[in-house]
Amino acid sequence: DSTVARHAWRDKEFLTSTDEGFRPVNLIDGPDGSLYVVDMHRGVIQHYAFLSPYLKKIAGDKALDTIQNQGRILKVTPANSAPVNIPDFGNLLPRQWAELLGHPNGWIRDRAQQHIIFNNFTQLVPILEDMALDVTDPRIQLHAMYSLKGMGALHFEHLLRIAANGNAEVTSTALILMEDFAAVENLSKASGLFRELLKRDNLGIDLYLANTLTTWATVSKDTFFPLIGELYQKYGDSSMFVTALISGASGMESSLLEYLRTKSGSAGGFLGVQLDLALENKQFGSRNPIYEPQNMKEDGRTAGAKLFRKICAACHGSGGEGMDGVAPPLINSEHIADSERLALIVLHGLQGPITVNGKRYELNMAMPGLARNTNISDQDVADIISYVGNAFSKRPKGIRKTKVRELRQRRSTGGMEYTEAELLEYNKQ
Repeated sequence: DSTVARHAWRDKEFLTSTDEGFRPVNLIDGPDGSLYVVDMHRGVIQHYAFLSPYLKKIAGDKALDTIQNQGRILKVTPANSAPVNIPDFGNLLPRQWAELLGHPNGWIRDRAQQHIIFNNFTQLVPILEDMALDVTDPRIQLHAMYSLKGMGALHFEHLLRIAANGNAEVTSTALILMEDFAAVENLSKASGLFRELLKRDNLGIDLYLANTLTTWATVSKDTFFPLIGELYQKYGDSSMFVTALISGASGMESSLLEYLRTKSGSAGGFLGVQLDLALENKQFGSRNPIYEPQNMKEDGRTAGAKLFRKICAACHGSGGEGMDGVAPPLINSEHIADSERLALIVLHGLQGPITVNGKRYELNMAMPGLARNTNISDQDVADIISYVGNAFSKRPKGIRKTKVRELRQRRSTGGMEYTEAELLEYNKQ
């Protein structure tokens, strides 16, 4: 079983707004069947210290900083939807709360499950056990199981029957709930169930088995290592299944590796390689990179901002306002909006007069390029363009370092700095 989604409308956004203060932060369904949107509704959401001079000016011009304390909740209701009959929660009997576990509205089902657990309606246990076994509606089975679990009334024998007869989703849920009963007295029945479930040949159930088998193996390696070997042989070198098997094998890596190499006939394979890696990481105290980044990569715009202030701001100004006779302004410049044109300027420099926003600037000196600076990489140039575009243009565009590498080899006609005419000619190509 899997979840399948599709766009509400083709080539259209489901939720969008021209209001620059629109900040949707949460979506949730309600008891009436509607979708509720929590809109923080704030113009500026970051600290002013992290805004570029250009964005500070935009925020001031549009008074975005005045959009505060105006949060709201928006309601989205399907067209022609029938009214939902919301129960009178204040006058329901315990059995009526149990019946609501089958309500078509998910919010009401969740509320019923919460109320049953909070009020510890233990008189409902026989009813809930029957509901959990009734395969007519898998949603009711799931709510009934978790209601029983919440009241501490879930039993291993009951879960065995649910897992053996439920659909893939219900069976997978029962497998996870059975982990609380991983004990010596339950080994025989659990292993028998797992072998029967393997015969179903269901990908979803097998994946949950891969996740739960190592939990049971902590109680008896002899009972469950053969099942792990069988499951691994069934799915070969699937990284998804190997990850699932290893995720719960903490403390058993060596013994599981030994079993795979000596008894299962699989010689370890990809699973063995990953177990070896886990043991090596444990030996040297290395954390799994899934949970601990090996390095904190700096955002390209942040790196570009540092390079801009170091290399470019002396002439163009920290706010991109430019300097008379030295450098034109960058704010809303048509040369900034075109990322490839900007890359040619940054890489190879610019000489002669240039027109920005309809005004012609006669420069007293040529701007040197960075192409021959061995300390400036293609990624550095891409980062500078990313920052400049975001800081000084209304429609920022980035550029890939592979494109920068290509443009680094594209010399001007004279082999020196580009002229405005050559830049415009490049765009026509």
